[in-house]
Amino acid sequence: MTTTTGTPYHSGERTAQARAGVTDRADHAGRSIRSTVPAVAARFLTERRMLVVGAADPDGRIWATQLSGPAGFLQAADERTMTVAARPAGADPLAEALARPARIGTIALDPAGRRRMRLNGRSAPDGRGGLTVHAEEVVSNCPKYIQRRTPLDRPGAGSPRTVSEGPALSTAQRLAVNTSDTFFIATAGPDGRVDASHRGGFPGFLQAVAPDTVRWPEYRGNAMFMTLGNLELDPRAGLLLPDWETGGALLITGEARTDWSEEARQAAPGAERMVELSVTGVRELADATPLTWTDPEYSPANPH
Repeated sequence: MTTTTGTPYHSGERTAQARAGVTDRADHAGRSIRSTVPAVAARFLTERRMLVVGAADPDGRIWATQLSGPAGFLQAADERTMTVAARPAGADPLAEALARPARIGTIALDPAGRRRMRLNGRSAPDGRGGLTVHAEEVVSNCPKYIQRRTPLDRPGAGSPRTVSEGPALSTAQRLAVNTSDTFFIATAGPDGRVDASHRGGFPGFLQAVAPDTVRWPEYRGNAMFMTLGNLELDPRAGLLLPDWETGGALLITGEARTDWSEEARQAAPGAERMVELSVTGVRELADATPLTWTDPEYSPANPH
């Protein structure tokens, strides 16, 4: 990370923290940013079934996608290395990018336990159909806004395949956006590092207000502003909306901007600001994962 003097944050993150008036909280939270995987995090990784990955495709567009496998498909080979026994399939917009060394952001998610862990760094193909990730940032996040779900294996799941692809959202895809309770967002920092983050709320918190425009509220978080800090300097962003019922996924890429105005704070319950993404690409995948998940138990932190 390109940082400002004496902090783990780059200039965009510092700008966002100052705008939000949380610099002191951010300094405290920044002490939890590591460059190594602690033992408790290593154990957490081995139990996970799902990994969210963000990266840039060969055209420079940012996407977020998901990888999955049996417990153990993620391992901490050592305190600086995570191995992933999976890689995006050919239908995935990040398949080509992750077939060679890349900067990536990841989140290992435990919806059942409302736990998540970011590990950002450099990935390379391992020669066995998976990835080796050299850790540069390791951050454990709070359980806020995670809907409790338990994974279920889906018998007869096929390989990921493209259902549709285009520059904007279809009517059905807009409905999927407007009924989602969870999405993931990938963004890029000033030095090319990629971060992946989680967003959650009651259905309707994420809105497709037009075929080429998606909007959501930013709720109170950990004060690091890693996502919005990146957007201060680079508008590129990618969203992943898992279909928890079917194993499909909706992937959206575009450019995002943050509205810090008082009007934005009044736009949605619990909003501290609003973010609007101008959509430039959409990929809908079937069989994105062999998992389905139980019905959600909504987070008590979700604003009503």
